[in-house]
Amino acid sequence: MRSPARPPESADILPRYRHIIPNWDRFIEACRRPLPIVVRANTLRTDPDRLRERLVERGLAVEPVPWEPTLFRVDRPVGSTIEHWLGLLYVQESVQALPGIALAPRPGQTVLDLCASPGGKTTDIAARMRGIGSLVANEPSGRRQPALLANVNRLGVLNVTQTRYRGESFPGTSRFDRVLVDAPCSAEGTLRKEPSLAAGAAPGTIARLARLQKRLIVRAYDLVRPGGVLVYSTCTFAPEENEAVVAHLLAVRDARLTPLSLPVDTAPGLSSWDGETYPEEVRGCARTYPHQLDSGGGFVVRFERP
Repeated sequence: MRSPARPPESADILPRYRHIIPNWDRFIEACRRPLPIVVRANTLRTDPDRLRERLVERGLAVEPVPWEPTLFRVDRPVGSTIEHWLGLLYVQESVQALPGIALAPRPGQTVLDLCASPGGKTTDIAARMRGIGSLVANEPSGRRQPALLANVNRLGVLNVTQTRYRGESFPGTSRFDRVLVDAPCSAEGTLRKEPSLAAGAAPGTIARLARLQKRLIVRAYDLVRPGGVLVYSTCTFAPEENEAVVAHLLAVRDARLTPLSLPVDTAPGLSSWDGETYPEEVRGCARTYPHQLDSGGGFVVRFERP
């Protein structure tokens, strides 16, 4: 079993963001606490109340996450339990439920998860679709594909097709009702479990990923049918990978950024960063910080295609 990550030693965590993160002292305090263990009930195989009963019967302390009925905090790892191996649950940070909530897929729709491994959001989407409809899980990395396939199989997702195209060159024309781009990113929002990220990602890494993210979001938008929805999300704080990517899409496509209705407190998108000004619509993006959810950090934005 992997040992729990030690909290960052320095109070000077992610110094480049000090002036943009609200309630900085609470943010630092949250970053130094151990990350809670959260599980999502797989509603394709059980219901949340029954899963909770089973975990309590095993002697776990189980606490519902108040804003999402499928999520529970537990007091110890569950990877070796029969409930895990039966695919009744998926271990995830609670913040990772927000992209699926924003996407709001419905049964019978055609949905694409463009950057799918290891499958947490793919399986969440499938559950929200109740297993009805067509779900494409795309993962170009051969190294990451086995984890995606294993989780899809373990959780009993039957309406999924796995593909392995480079996301920025995914073939075809607009045909999907919903597209999710949970983009490869610098992952600064995961610093509670990866303390090496406490000082922030290297500028070169951020710049390289931002170039890829801009290609991904444009290609994803072109795959959405008129009237359909695109959600872009990351688990980083870097504006270059978040607001700047959104601004790029707004500049090159007639995308309509739509207000998010999320069940948690979030911060708005930034209107400027490092001398660059973004369109006013970018304020409609949602930033999440560890002290708001006692989870990791992230970024979510939703578009509709006219």
